[in-house]
Parts: sequence; structure tokens; C-alpha cells
Amino acid sequence: MQRAISTYLFRHAVLGVHLLDQIAAAGIEQVEIYCERTHFDYTNPNHVREIAGWFSDSRVRLHSLHAPLSRDPQETTHHAVVSIAFLERQRRQESMDEIKRAIELAEQVPFRYLVVHMGVPGEEFDLRKFDAALTSLEHLCLFAGQRGVEILVENIPNDLSSPARLLEFFRHTHLREMKICFDTGHAQLDGDVPEALSLLKSRIAAVHLHDTGGAWDDHRAPFEGVIPWNDLIPKLARAVPDTAWVREVRGEELKDPKPEQLARLFDRFEAIKSEPRA
Repeated sequence: MQRAISTYLFRHAVLGVHLLDQIAAAGIEQVEIYCERTHFDYTNPNHVREIAGWFSDSRVRLHSLHAPLSRDPQETTHHAVVSIAFLERQRRQESMDEIKRAIELAEQVPFRYLVVHMGVPGEEFDLRKFDAALTSLEHLCLFAGQRGVEILVENIPNDLSSPARLLEFFRHTHLREMKICFDTGHAQLDGDVPEALSLLKSRIAAVHLHDTGGAWDDHRAPFEGVIPWNDLIPKLARAVPDTAWVREVRGEELKDPKPEQLARLFDRFEAIKSEPRA
């Protein structure tokens, strides 16, 4: 199992060497950077150089970036929302430009995946939005591929990106080789994690691990919500044994939001995987 965490844990703090050093000291092997400008300002050359320099001197690998969800460095406003599924061409182009700014980090430090959302939480289905997302993804895949990065679409709680809708999207478009970042908390909010895993397992290239109380997307630590982890972990291990399992936990949900607290979960997961199954 590849030990990886998302800097979403620290998203209310500025990402710097001191936080990355904590991650390395906890034995984490790979990192996903959460691209929110107040956390990691991918538009600031000095901030980019600092982060790139740390990875160049570290054994920890930059596994992926989570694409920005807003263009506003202070807060998410209606006009600042980033979405590849906007029907309005100008807003869609502005969103793609923002995502491309994040992808450009690969020119200084290589990473494998960029995780994107299709639409926003709670968005209603519209076949035209599939076409809009297709246009965006064609453009972004070309831009990312030129920099050695693969785009992954994440299942999120809306009517465009549920597991079944994603499969419909792939059938509707010609992006039949596109892979998915499978999010456990989001799958639970959509109904059933094992069922979602069964639907999507052939397309999963990365996993976001977090729990939920079942009412909203609260990004709890595993075993702190309603997901049946003792049942899910062996199924994940069989379905996607070689993918990175990225802990994407909300820091304010933890009493002590430190990487070593999440790192201990890896040992618990390994123990569950090793238990004999009936």
C-alpha cells in the first residue's frame, strides 16, 4: 500500500517547508497538493519555487494535484467558481485557464495526476454539460499530457459525477480511456461505497480515502463515520492494489491534525487487509 496524504489536511494554512517536513517525518511516501491559492498559490513564482525545491531534495514524491475549485484567492464567490462543465463558454475558458496555471507546476516538479471535478456539488444533470465537460477535458488532457500529467475525473456528490453518471459520460463521449479518482466519502453520500467501487473499479487510477457522517461531505478520518471500512478495505485492495490511497481528511475534524495521526491509519488498514476472510 502506497502511503499518501493530501495537503487538504492543512488547507487553512500556507503550504511551506515546515508542513512538508512534518509529512516526511511521518513516513508518508507521496503527497497530493490541494490547489487553493490561500494554501498553495500556484500563481506565485516564489511559492512554486519553494515547493518545487523541497520536493527536489526529498524522497517524498509529488503524486498529484487537486485542481482548483475557485479563482478567488480569498474565498469562493459565484463568479470565481471553477468548473469544466459551465455552459457559458467564457466561464468555462476562465476555469480551464485557472486549471492550466496549476498544471504548469509540472514544469518545475513532476507529478503524475491532476484530479478534477465535473461540475460543482449538487449540480443538476444536463446533457449539454457533458458536451461542455468533454470540450474542457479534451483541451486540458492535451495541455497536461505535454507536461507528463494525466487528468483524473473524481466522483463527487452531484448529478453529473455519480458513479453511474460517470460511466454514462464515458459512453457518451470518446474519452473511453480516461481514468477516475475514486472518492470513498463521496461514494457513500451517493448511496453505497462497495457498489460504487464495483461499478468503477476498472477505471480507478487513484483513491481518496475519507469518511462521512452521512449527512454532508465532512471529510472525516476513516473509522470516524458510517463507511464500513472492515468490508471496504479488502475489496479496495483486490480491486486497485497498485494505486495510491490518498488520505483526504479535513484538518478541523481532527483533535490533532498532524500527518503522523493519519499515518497510523496505514498500519490499521494493513492489519485489516491481512485478516483472513470467511
